[in-house]
Amino acid sequence: MITLLQKAVELGGSDIFIVPGANVLVKVNNDMISLTEERVTPAHSEELIRQMYELAHRDIKLLEKEGDDDFSFAIVNVSRFRCNAYRQRGTLAAICRIVNFELPDPKAMQIPDIVMNLCSLRSGMILVTGPAGSGKSTTLACMVNRINETRSNHIVTIEDPIEYLHRHKKSLVSQREVPNDASTFSRALRAALRQAPDVVMLGEMRDLDTIRTAITAAETGHLLLSSLHTIGAAKTVDRIIDTFPAEQQAQIRVQLSMVLRAVVSQRLVPDTDGKRIPVFEVMSVNPAIQNMIRDGRTHQIDNVIYGGSDKTMLSMDNELTRLYKAGRISRDTALSYAANPETLSKRI
Repeated sequence: MITLLQKAVELGGSDIFIVPGANVLVKVNNDMISLTEERVTPAHSEELIRQMYELAHRDIKLLEKEGDDDFSFAIVNVSRFRCNAYRQRGTLAAICRIVNFELPDPKAMQIPDIVMNLCSLRSGMILVTGPAGSGKSTTLACMVNRINETRSNHIVTIEDPIEYLHRHKKSLVSQREVPNDASTFSRALRAALRQAPDVVMLGEMRDLDTIRTAITAAETGHLLLSSLHTIGAAKTVDRIIDTFPAEQQAQIRVQLSMVLRAVVSQRLVPDTDGKRIPVFEVMSVNPAIQNMIRDGRTHQIDNVIYGGSDKTMLSMDNELTRLYKAGRISRDTALSYAANPETLSKRI
């Protein structure tokens, strides 16, 4: 297994796929490259996955009991790996994300300054959203590192699994992994509030209890960073509110309007060289947006972002237009990822 992992890293891959009936594959940019000459049998797939569990010092019974499991491990002088193992058609399969030991550089990751400037906030909630594999964890890691380098704080991260390792710099960083260090996100978050944190980074807001506790944490003067699998600021606000029972939603709108500071939405799109580049939307919560959230007029939020008059915001469609005019993405790509394809088509 170690040989396969080393080969994938040497090829510059991003994800490794171990699925019975196919070769072991690695994704390099947008191409799938075979790491084995023969297809993997169910027995061989299970053996490779068991080897990964040994590298992670983790009990495979979690996978056998639940049917899927997230974990991570590192190989010295090679890389870190974030894996999801799962059962499919009665066999075991796994997908592993390759994660560098070094923390990512915001400039190299093309994260705009408007996003990194959010790290100067001292309280409230900042959400990073986007589909799976869009780079949310990387953006959050960059933000945590910026705070770590510039402020004397206690930063608590709660992750499943831990992806990037943060050294103590100007801040003190406590990293907790679910379920190894805490049984659930919500339990770890409640405990974090008793650990004198200045900043809490919650890997993902997965359920009602976690979201409720996160809002409370942001209300009590902490800066809370987290992620959601949503696309666009308005959909993110609606997703949070819709998680709550109908009779509580009016109150949650009021609370959310007071604690939400920004929503960063990101996607990876193919460029003209066949690589993938990030495109960002940023909604900074101003009084107008606060009123829209509180009054249930979230459908109007996009108009404020797309208006472009506020320099603390970025529109996804405006960014797609900029990349197209710079020759970095094709017209078809710009239109296929646009929130308003008809308007964008007229613009370009």
